[in-house]
Amino acid sequence: MVVWLSVLYLLCHGIALVLLPAHALPVSYAFLIGAPLLAGLACVWRGRRSASIVGWVAMALGMGLWAAGMVLNMYQEVGRGNADATPGLSMLLYVLYGVPLTFAMAHPRQEPWYLSLIDALLALLLGYLFFVYTFSFATLSDAGEDGIAHLRLMFDVENIFIAGFALLRWRASEDPSRRVFFRTLCVFAWVYLGVAAYINHVETEDSYGGLGDLLIDVPFLLLAIMALRPSRGSEVRVPRALVMAVRAGSPLILALSLMVVSALMVREHPYLAVAGFALATVGSGLRSVLMQMRSFARQDQLDALSRIDSLTGLANRRQFDQSLRDAWERARRSGQGIALLMVDIDCFKAFNDRFGHPAGDQCLRLVAATLAGCAVRSTDLVARYGGEEFAVVVASTPLEGAPALAERMRHAVEQLQLPSAEPGRPVTISIGVGTVPRVLEADPAELLAAADAALYAAKRGGRNRVDAGGEPG
Repeated sequence: MVVWLSVLYLLCHGIALVLLPAHALPVSYAFLIGAPLLAGLACVWRGRRSASIVGWVAMALGMGLWAAGMVLNMYQEVGRGNADATPGLSMLLYVLYGVPLTFAMAHPRQEPWYLSLIDALLALLLGYLFFVYTFSFATLSDAGEDGIAHLRLMFDVENIFIAGFALLRWRASEDPSRRVFFRTLCVFAWVYLGVAAYINHVETEDSYGGLGDLLIDVPFLLLAIMALRPSRGSEVRVPRALVMAVRAGSPLILALSLMVVSALMVREHPYLAVAGFALATVGSGLRSVLMQMRSFARQDQLDALSRIDSLTGLANRRQFDQSLRDAWERARRSGQGIALLMVDIDCFKAFNDRFGHPAGDQCLRLVAATLAGCAVRSTDLVARYGGEEFAVVVASTPLEGAPALAERMRHAVEQLQLPSAEPGRPVTISIGVGTVPRVLEADPAELLAAADAALYAAKRGGRNRVDAGGEPG
């Protein structure tokens, strides 16, 4: 349906030019303004239904700028009756249409606001350089032949730049919604590149109002068709190296654009060109530094999460092993002792069988919080050892304090009065205390064995008790 409506639009444009030759100029302008506006509305419609809303809205903005340039052309040629003058402002708008598209290609998905702000500032700077460059060769009401030649060069550079990077972003996109967007932008950009090259370099002397104007409609109608198609995209296997390279390099697109425009301005505005190069370098560098800092922070966060037990929030087995080795090494260097508590929830399998695993998970969380609440010193570490077992590293303290800490933990859990598998009895824990008065060995394996033996002694002794007999022999 959308395709046929687009074909009908072209037919109406052509028929109107044939049937209304006396009014061909304003009629053709109406169609030339309508095509990008329809494409922009289609992009807005698609953006509201897509995860890539920023890209679609940016493309719609680009279409609006292009249509505004055509409106100024119409005002100059139809309203003022001056067909020989090309308004510099309309030329600027034709160039500026590419700034939102460049922003869409450079802006990665789900970036923090401060990185988006840097991208936006670089895009505004790019627009300003376009403005200065355009009015180096044109005035608000006219652009001379020499000026138009320079601006055509800018059009060519911009169009090739957009088409090339759009193709690269499309081929490197894994996300279905992003892939659909960049495919649409790529097709539009390459068709627009061909049409613009033909209009700017072949039909350079022809005014608007001829059948050649139908060619200008084509890229915009094609964009509208692709935006309105119910395509959701599909998962595509893309070489990982390409994905990572483009993802890392895409933020450089804006900086590269600034450098290219600055290079074009060196002869007319050398100081501004140098400033453009400098700001592109500073902006890109600042963005890289902030991204690196964010990457470090996320890596630290992931590292911390990898050391936390997701159910209880305590240190996990990996963190326990590392902390025990560190505490053992510190004790060996200082000549101090070290203690280890092994904690086990009594009859936990029976608890799970009676109350179910969700209740068992809640029991583990409550016991874990209680144990952590008893270990108030910063040097103590409470960890989930595995299943219903916990371990507590007690370092840098008189060893006689370890059994006292174990007793506080046992009593605190008993006072929770959690129902157990045995009617009339609360959930309880058994604790084995292993101690090494003076660390001489390089491996804490003996301490682990002593604490484990003490725990089993507490179990054999009737549970809900502390056994402090665990010292390596």
